[in-house]
Amino acid sequence: MPAKSAPVASVWAREKREPDQPGLNRAGIVREAIAMLDAEGAEALSMRKLAAALNAGAASLYRHVATKDELMELAVDEVAAEMSVPPPGGADWRADVTAAARSFRAAALRHPWLASQLGQAGLAYLGPNLMDYSERLAALVTGVGFEEPSRAIDVVFAYVIGMSTTEAAWLATIARSGETEAEFVANRMPAAAAAAADHAYLTAAYGTVAPDPVAVREEKFTYGLDVVLDGLERRLTHP
Repeated sequence: MPAKSAPVASVWAREKREPDQPGLNRAGIVREAIAMLDAEGAEALSMRKLAAALNAGAASLYRHVATKDELMELAVDEVAAEMSVPPPGGADWRADVTAAARSFRAAALRHPWLASQLGQAGLAYLGPNLMDYSERLAALVTGVGFEEPSRAIDVVFAYVIGMSTTEAAWLATIARSGETEAEFVANRMPAAAAAAADHAYLTAAYGTVAPDPVAVREEKFTYGLDVVLDGLERRLTHP
């Protein structure tokens, strides 16, 4: 007799449960969870702490969200609603893809936990907002002429997610220090210069660090994205 298959562990793969406490609903739970994630990160979030913040019993919370994994799926999808994609058929596909990539990056930096959770949050990609975002990306790229539009999207967003994860981790470190980004960099430059003293390339690099680290991050992101788009554009013109 064949074994029964286990149910898929995802909030998007089961029926929505009915509320049992006035004023407590899934939308409010997710909003509070996102606020806690933004303030403390994914590791610090727990269902117990969330229930306390909502002044709710744990049992009531679990009627709406069965596990922390489900909660992360919902949080990821909620934040995806902040991301925009230009309509398809624009005159400059590179500018449109850049706008979509920058919108993702902006959301990932507002919510530093997002990029690192995308690959861990179960079936988050089945959420309505992420599905809509993916559909709009597909529509944007399909009309450009790529033989396999999904692969073009994968290449762009592998870069964007990777850079956003690194930037978010950097900004989280700075936030824990209590300093501004400029202060954080300036206060550590003497130690960095001393550590690089025996390395000619690094000594030169540290000696030319711009005074505005935000501008440096922006330039690095733009440069890398342009390189990725240059490669995709060559695929279009030299298939």
